[in-house]
Amino acid sequence: MVKAAWAGLVLLACALTTLRVSGYSPDGVAVPALREVILWNATLPRIAMALVAGAALGLSGLILQRVLRNPLAEPSTLGISAGAQLALAAATIHAPGLVAASREGVALAGGLAAVALLLGLTWRRGLEPVAVALAGMMLGLTAAAMSAALILAHGEYVFSLFLWGGGSLVQQSWGPTLTVALRLALGAAAAAVLFRPLGLFALGDAARSLGLAVGAMRCAALGVAVWLAASVTAEVGVIGFVGLAAPALAHLSGARTLRARMLAAPAIGALLLWLTDGMIQVFGGERIPAGAATALLGGPVLLWLLPRLRLFEWPSVAAQATVPRRTRAWPMLLGLAALAGLAVLLALCLGRGADGWSFATGELFDRLLPWRGPRVAVAAAAGAMLGVAGAVLQRVTANPLAGPEILGVGSGAGVGMAAAVYGLAAPGLGVQLAASTIGAVGALVLVLGFARKGGLGPERLLLGGIAVGAFGSAILTAAIATGTRQSFDLLRWLSGATNDATPGQAGFACVAAALTLLALPLAARALRILPLGDATGRSVGFATGLWRAALVAFAGILTALAALFVGPLSFVGLIAPHLARMLGLAAPLEQAFGAALLGGGLMVASDWLARSVAFPYQLPLGLFAALLGGTYLVWRLSRGAR
Repeated sequence: MVKAAWAGLVLLACALTTLRVSGYSPDGVAVPALREVILWNATLPRIAMALVAGAALGLSGLILQRVLRNPLAEPSTLGISAGAQLALAAATIHAPGLVAASREGVALAGGLAAVALLLGLTWRRGLEPVAVALAGMMLGLTAAAMSAALILAHGEYVFSLFLWGGGSLVQQSWGPTLTVALRLALGAAAAAVLFRPLGLFALGDAARSLGLAVGAMRCAALGVAVWLAASVTAEVGVIGFVGLAAPALAHLSGARTLRARMLAAPAIGALLLWLTDGMIQVFGGERIPAGAATALLGGPVLLWLLPRLRLFEWPSVAAQATVPRRTRAWPMLLGLAALAGLAVLLALCLGRGADGWSFATGELFDRLLPWRGPRVAVAAAAGAMLGVAGAVLQRVTANPLAGPEILGVGSGAGVGMAAAVYGLAAPGLGVQLAASTIGAVGALVLVLGFARKGGLGPERLLLGGIAVGAFGSAILTAAIATGTRQSFDLLRWLSGATNDATPGQAGFACVAAALTLLALPLAARALRILPLGDATGRSVGFATGLWRAALVAFAGILTALAALFVGPLSFVGLIAPHLARMLGLAAPLEQAFGAALLGGGLMVASDWLARSVAFPYQLPLGLFAALLGGTYLVWRLSRGAR
């Protein structure tokens, strides 16, 4: 049955290729000589590039998963592709000669820098999946926000960098294809040399007793994986999902031994990208990036696979180090409230202008308040709502990694926003809120629904979130790739900005945040019981299903409200509840209120930095939110379990 399914996919890919080569010509080209030139210098190299790039990404993902013993590891989830993209974007703008001399070298440097940071932050925790996933998500989000800042700062001149970041297999010669093919051959040879260490990595630290130099071999294998991913990124841009899906599909197809997986994962990766590109050319047109199309096809496939995957060979991502619990929470909450108030005061009074830094008082403060007041209020309210949403999701799912960003809720809100922006001429605030709410709640329900079929395990929940997030991001990338006026507006919204906040929006956001905090005590009992499981809830006569649905909708609405004002890339919804728990606020209401104060303070500080660091330019708010909260979070992770 499995072999028949793969054979059918191969036949479909061959049929699409045949249709493209024989009967479909770009832009209606009818001159035979010109068609022959296009065939030999564009069409065939593109097909070959899809095959070799997909195989390279499949092999890279397999190596990363074996080395880190983490089913979520692949170039995109670890921040490797985003690091390579950031390095190329920065070099293209500030050092174009360096890119011309060695584009692959620049991409490799960015990818290696990302993986070096990842290892440095998580090494003391034994590269446990929780720490790796958190650090990889933070690094990827930060690099993506920095890339967006570079693109927005340089206007439409470098807007094509975003489209290139979405992945493009368009070729004009055989040179790039042969380059990637050579890198793939060398990478496969290196993987064959490392075959025994890759097999022993599944034993963890016990491999040392068999004479394996775990540290050196791990670095060597990671170097091969990063080199393969960076080579593909340098030539065709960022193409996600393939490195995650190919090893999982190989395992599901019956490849149980390492040797079988090393053969199957590259082959499946090549088929996935080949099939996707064929569908792009025949049905989708050239404006859809290959990376976006791959996620569009692969996201639903991974969701379908979730209940069927068995991931027992990796340690559970639910493992957590114990943290101290405070007997009295109110002193800590008062301290957090004071810090949040201080952040608001500094954001209102301290700023940078044409004459340098100044502290506004008196008449100057009165003149600046109509400008600074709304954006500070919007940032504080949005951060508080994201903090509460993250705390609720972590309680409902009993998963410390649950958050609006990781579970794809932010991407779902973005899809709803894109539908409103592109579908209506001038959508108002109410329409945008309704659309983003539908997208956010729909994404969350989809993830929980598919993960629940597999027992709502943490691995499946995270895989579902990654799949839905990739699916939503692919839709957004395809929308931005249209190049219209709405594209730039959507890109600016994705990066997060409050400079257009109005007093009406500030009042609306503050009222929503206040109502959120007032509603929390009503859900206190549910937040205590739901992490214990359905069986425990039913034994005490608690309607677990009803309350879970209500809290899921509540978290989705909060995420949509916050994303409406600050975009979906804040990372606060994951960071704030973690920081609250690390500070000893372990009870449900304590954690939720602490997360609200931390989220509000982080967002206000991030907004102040976004408008001050590069004055008079506005940088992405999400960049500083990830840097502030993420830096502290990964610092705590890097200290190791106590």
